[in-house]
Amino acid sequence: MTKEVYNVGEAPPVGEVPPKMHAWLIREERFGQPMQSFKSEVIDVPDIKDDEVIVYVMAAGINYNNVWAGLGIPVNVIKARNKAGQPEDFHIGGSDASGIVYKIGKDVTNVKVGDEVVVHCGSWDRNCPWVTAGNDPMYSPTYKIWGYETNYGSFAQFTKVQGHMCMPKPAHMTWEEAAAYVLVGATAWRMLYGWPEHTMKPGDPVLIWGGAGGLGSMAIQIVKAAGAIPIAVISGDDKVEYCMRLGAKGCINRKDFDHWGMLPHWKDSVGYGEWMKGVRKFGAKFWEVLGEKRQPTVVFEHPGETTIPTSLFICETGGMVVICAGTTGFNATVDLRYLWMRQKRFQGSHFANDEQCYAMNDLALAGKLDACAARVFPYDEIPLAHQLMHDNQHPHGNMSVLVGAPDFGLGKSAEEPIPHERATLPADDTHSTPHPFPLSVPLADMSEPEDIKLVDDGTKVRDRMHKGFISCTKEDTLEHAAKIMFDNDVHALVVTEGDEAAGVLSQTDMVLARQGRTIEEAQQITVGDVMTEGCASCDVDAPMSVAITQMMKLRIHRLLVTENDKPVGVLSMTDIVKNLMGDS
Repeated sequence: MTKEVYNVGEAPPVGEVPPKMHAWLIREERFGQPMQSFKSEVIDVPDIKDDEVIVYVMAAGINYNNVWAGLGIPVNVIKARNKAGQPEDFHIGGSDASGIVYKIGKDVTNVKVGDEVVVHCGSWDRNCPWVTAGNDPMYSPTYKIWGYETNYGSFAQFTKVQGHMCMPKPAHMTWEEAAAYVLVGATAWRMLYGWPEHTMKPGDPVLIWGGAGGLGSMAIQIVKAAGAIPIAVISGDDKVEYCMRLGAKGCINRKDFDHWGMLPHWKDSVGYGEWMKGVRKFGAKFWEVLGEKRQPTVVFEHPGETTIPTSLFICETGGMVVICAGTTGFNATVDLRYLWMRQKRFQGSHFANDEQCYAMNDLALAGKLDACAARVFPYDEIPLAHQLMHDNQHPHGNMSVLVGAPDFGLGKSAEEPIPHERATLPADDTHSTPHPFPLSVPLADMSEPEDIKLVDDGTKVRDRMHKGFISCTKEDTLEHAAKIMFDNDVHALVVTEGDEAAGVLSQTDMVLARQGRTIEEAQQITVGDVMTEGCASCDVDAPMSVAITQMMKLRIHRLLVTENDKPVGVLSMTDIVKNLMGDS
């Protein structure tokens, strides 16, 4: 007779699903860092629909999604599901798994009870009109990441998944290895194969950011298997051997360069020139590692904000930069001239569909994809594994945790199809960069405006503005305009043309005008040649919060204040800071 609940590591007879199971749960009242938010509990094993499967989890993969789920930011995944009509007041995470099928719904035909499987994390409603029309389910409004956006992930003895998410487990891998590669492997596969016009070809150079990481280690192997040439960007020379064993032609140490970050403004001739020197130095290193003067036809991106300017520049004419994350930030800058004149593609990519997941898994089944499992934890250390990830003290490569498997090293039932020496990271390897921003965050859309609560203390622009304004004309020289600024102790002038405000001359405009010129040349430039056309303005009765948002959006330090469409003063960042400090 089936027991009500089995101990962790004690497998029920295949096909017998007990009423209850052990699981690591996140609840709202525990939101916080992983050591606080994850708690082991005994709960009911979930029921399944006709297209779903119950898998007895042998091992589970670890990724950032459930660090954020436990923090409850930027999205409360429990509340989001409750809003959609799901009743559970808890979240069971885990978006990678290896295990054994224990129960199937009546419409499931691709697996049977007893099959050893790995699970991909892409789920969707099979009855969605977009899906039934034969379109890519990745674009379906019902698409969800299992174990993050959906409940009953792999951090439990049993997980509930859709049948199509189950794929054959590589027989030559242990349970923990098989649980480590699918999410990152499928993500990398879609990035490299999901955009037909830019599918890499044999001999194509491919630049891979973060070559020693979970995504990068998969990308190197996929590129190598395609006959293309992977060049890895790494954070230290101690990662070179690891990446080379995975198949990289060579590596570039990003710490040898210092031009990272947002692109300097194109008007800043000196700053842009310095950046150009840095990016050309990086490009020369790429040529050196490649052994010939060719640029990458595909750039495999995920750092985002700090690296996009370099990626777009170095990419071959007609090539593609494909990105799946923004681990250094979400606001990326590009020189649009290189995008349109050289007809490059900047492509977003998110996980993968069934066809892509199965194609990636075929590579693993054939022994051509190492799981790159850098560290494996026992079941009771699931919170610790996530805490290390939260603190960015985890190793590169991939991590997994035992669940149903009673010990490490179990689950292999065949020899490796292609025997090879395993790539290993240094024993003390950990990340050295700030922890990434959330990777899978539900985004606001047009159809469902969220209830966004704004805090406003009631301060109006008229409460903080300077009445009146200091001006100059378009015909004045910069030397004369500078004297007006100094005499009046202001940082910007309203530029007038007749009785109208035609623009603004700021100290930033003057500094940019000085770049690449002698002082004498800069002094004689007319204001009209370097001013910022038009005046960003706000109404005298606008809330201060609206004015601040406008300044931040335009990246400016002051606004012209109008009343009945007539200029009456100026609001500056200094005024706002004084308000912040309580200076009336």
